[in-house]
Amino acid sequence: MLDGKPVLFSGMQATSTLQLGNYLGALKNWVSLSEKYECFYSVVDLHSITIRHEPAVLRNCSRDVLMLYIAAGLDPVRNCIFYQSHVPAHSELAWILNCFTYLGELNRMTQFKDKSAKHETNLNTGLFTYPVLQAADILLYQADYVPVGKDQKQHIELCRDIAQRFNAIYGDVFTIPEAHLGKSGAKVLSLQDPKKKMSKSDENINSCVFLLDDRDTIIRKFKKAVTDSLAEVKYDPENQPGVSNLLDIYAIFKETSAKEAAAEFNGKGYGELKAAVGETVADCLKPLQERYDELKADKAYIDSIIKANAEKASSVAGKTLQKVQKKMGLPFKVR
Repeated sequence: MLDGKPVLFSGMQATSTLQLGNYLGALKNWVSLSEKYECFYSVVDLHSITIRHEPAVLRNCSRDVLMLYIAAGLDPVRNCIFYQSHVPAHSELAWILNCFTYLGELNRMTQFKDKSAKHETNLNTGLFTYPVLQAADILLYQADYVPVGKDQKQHIELCRDIAQRFNAIYGDVFTIPEAHLGKSGAKVLSLQDPKKKMSKSDENINSCVFLLDDRDTIIRKFKKAVTDSLAEVKYDPENQPGVSNLLDIYAIFKETSAKEAAAEFNGKGYGELKAAVGETVADCLKPLQERYDELKADKAYIDSIIKANAEKASSVAGKTLQKVQKKMGLPFKVR
């Protein structure tokens, strides 16, 4: 608990600007959480360097992600929005937690296996120990809850195991986090391969809609979306995953159900569905894009947010790290 509220932590990588899946799956739902929780939302730029990157691209993408958090509606005063790399305690605690994490536990992480297959020429240790840094991210803020998708549940379980193991040795140090069971976000699928999630790292540029794509690009990508040969607009994720994905996206923005959306397009062709979804998404993202443009033009304001929230996050994280260091018997700093 912090200031009488349970604590919630989450974050997104800065490998590129955010895409529609990030928005509908998480960011859109974060906005209302500050009423109930003390929220820490990090741009996890340290996680982003497990793959090879261009320094200027990482720096620009990190700032874009932070501004998109705000443009999507997160109040940077009510929510602590910060860069992970601006809080050294993340790296410090990650090293300590490495010493309480078993090799067999990391070997079982399915995400490492998946990412290894994609980055065979760069199988670095950071990619392997990624879940330990993620545990440090969460435990530093004594988070009660962490909003996660299915692909991250295994990491939360590991985080809980590490925290419980440490607490068993040194006493009540870490809050044991739970997966946030509030309103679940949508799982947005690739527009070109609707059997897998939409991903900003997909090599096919038409598979993913970025939040900062212009109107024409958004509409064009939806027009190219893969459907099927059944020539019927029906909500059937198993047999018509492409059509069902389009209906899911349309329904969220229209605040209706996918089945009601399907009824709206009854008797219409796939072309009409694709055009309607593309136009709806473009219309609904316009206010976010306009707000982003305003934020980008106000460098001083964004810099002030970065500075103030780094200080707040460092203050909270530092207290946890100091407690850990004291419990473990590490030497006190001379002041």
